[in-house]
Amino acid sequence: MSNNEMTRNLEKLLESLIKMVGHSNKNVDGLQKRVSQLEWIVKEQQHEIKERDDLIRIYSPHPHESSQITPFRF
Repeated sequence: MSNNEMTRNLEKLLESLIKMVGHSNKNVDGLQKRVSQLEWIVKEQQHEIKERDDLIRIYSPHPHESSQITPFRF
C-alpha cells in the first residue's frame, strides 16, 4: 500500500468518525430535550397532585352512583 493510499484511507476514516460524532451529538441533544420535557411534565403533575390534595371533596353517600365532586378551599 502506498503512502498516498494510506493517507486517503486515513482521511476517509477521519471523515467517517467526524460524521459519526456529529450524529451522536444530535442524538444526545434530542435526548436532552426529551429529558427536559419529561422533567417539566413531572413537575406539573406534582403541582397538580399537591393542589388536588389541598381540596376537600364531598362524595356521594351511594358509592354505586356517580358522585358529584364539589371542591372547597380553605
